Amino acid sequence: MDLRQLRYFVALYEEAHVGRAAERLCLSQPALSQQMRHLQENLQVELFQRQGRGLSPTLAAHSLYGHARELLRAAERTREALQVFRGQASQTLALGVLQTVNASLVPALLERLQQRQPHWLVQIHELSAAEIERRLLAGSLDIGISYLPPRQAALHGQLLYEDELQLVVAPGHALQAFRKVSLAQAAEQPMLLLGEEFRVRQVWQEQLAREGRRPRLRAELNHIAGILDSLAHTGLASVLPARAQRLHANQQLLWKPISEPPIALQVGLLYRDSQRQQASLALLRALLED
Repeated sequence: MDLRQLRYFVALYEEAHVGRAAERLCLSQPALSQQMRHLQENLQVELFQRQGRGLSPTLAAHSLYGHARELLRAAERTREALQVFRGQASQTLALGVLQTVNASLVPALLERLQQRQPHWLVQIHELSAAEIERRLLAGSLDIGISYLPPRQAALHGQLLYEDELQLVVAPGHALQAFRKVSLAQAAEQPMLLLGEEFRVRQVWQEQLAREGRRPRLRAELNHIAGILDSLAHTGLASVLPARAQRLHANQQLLWKPISEPPIALQVGLLYRDSQRQQASLALLRALLED
């Protein structure tokens, strides 16, 4: 048993699926399966059982998981401590941010980070909420700024600010004269929306489903700026976070709050290991609250 096998085991335990775990680890499925066979042979216990298309952890796997997480965290803390003696103390901070966060928070955040920690290398990745959570679990991101609550049980969050979904239309649209629109009015509009992998789309569909409705989808794009650029040319409407207004220079677009009911969004800091990221979380929160 080695640390690499334990890392592979943790990924497989959390994903409960060889394909997803292999993708998370950037590893082929046969290689992952082979390492798990070696681990089971070394420990002389069965760790997983087939269950449909996925895997079900055994009692031995449940026991090993807690110990494996502790060992991996201890190994990472040891590595970071020893880097200090080589003059290579870890100063890289990998952040995953939403498109709206990138536009509204990141420029000022980078400026303040450079003032407070000029020796840090800050890596900013603009991602969907689902991808931020996946990369946090995989360990390729340190902290995310994304929607709360996280969908993955292994992740934790701290609220930064609240937002809301609004209907966006171009001048000349049938709803241009309305200061606010109801959910029923918005639901009747032909829509240009983000893809289904985006949390904003999921929240909108969930809200409609509660009312027994489905979105009148006409087109999809995977970038908010592209949607905003297209609305005037298509005559379609969209539903986007209010902060997305900062992504677009065209001030002629009309943003309509949705009422009856309003659709709230919460954005916060996402992380996996609060002990390891405690200092970075405290610094980011202080800079963002300023």
